[in-house]
Amino acid sequence: MRLDDQRESDQVDDRRGDGGGGGIMSGGRLGLGGIVLALVVSYFTGINPATLLGLVDGGGTGTATTQASRAPPANDNTAHFVARVLGSTEDVWSDEFRKLGRTYEKPTLTLFSGATQTACGQGQAAMGPFYCSVDQRVYIDLDFFHELETRFGGGGEFAEAYVIAHEVGHHVQKLMGISDKVHAARQRASTEQANVLSVRLELQADCLAGVWGHQADILKHQLGPGEAEQALRAATAIGDDALQKQARGYVVPESFTHGTSQQRVHWFNQGFTSGDMRQCDTFRKGAL
Repeated sequence: MRLDDQRESDQVDDRRGDGGGGGIMSGGRLGLGGIVLALVVSYFTGINPATLLGLVDGGGTGTATTQASRAPPANDNTAHFVARVLGSTEDVWSDEFRKLGRTYEKPTLTLFSGATQTACGQGQAAMGPFYCSVDQRVYIDLDFFHELETRFGGGGEFAEAYVIAHEVGHHVQKLMGISDKVHAARQRASTEQANVLSVRLELQADCLAGVWGHQADILKHQLGPGEAEQALRAATAIGDDALQKQARGYVVPESFTHGTSQQRVHWFNQGFTSGDMRQCDTFRKGAL
């Protein structure tokens, strides 16, 4: 990606090396054993561990942390790359919200290693990147990018940028009031219906990531030839069906929480080709 002239966001908090927050869920609700159990249940049921721990849509009620923000070291190229990606999302979404007569509130991107305390509970690297709507932070262990490339075959700079943009898409949903409505609806729904709502929310975040990619390329020509395909490969690699096949050899559609590979590719493309967030209504009848 062409990010040399892209400013870095000042909303990056580097917690790496902090020790993982002591191994208990913020607010004392869940210990390490509970986290391990959630990961085991996830493996055998296909349910996203972040869903089991209340981290997908910010449904947790843990206590927010108050530690001071810390910038990444100057020689950490990956950290500064994601800071530029975050800066690009800020530019795009500030412009999009301005068109709506609103002000975009920037999220914080928190870098951690292994585990960290969040306002939604304890974040674990095994969950992959996630967004907590309670503290309006995106959390990522940068080792995920290595996993994305070596384990799932979805590497490349734009693939990594897509991961960040997807989580920022959840922040956009929070600011628009969408995620709160979905979370409330999930509390009243059956497990299968709640999973469908989660899929719709995740696919919309994919679409919003596509909108960012489209607008970033128009504003600053940040994509090189063929780079969009990197995001498509990443979306394919982390579809629920692909992950379940890799883990168990078969899929359980009623347990999907993020959408199939085909759905994720479709909705990213929807946003990327249109550049219009109005085209990201995954909740309309027939959208899936």
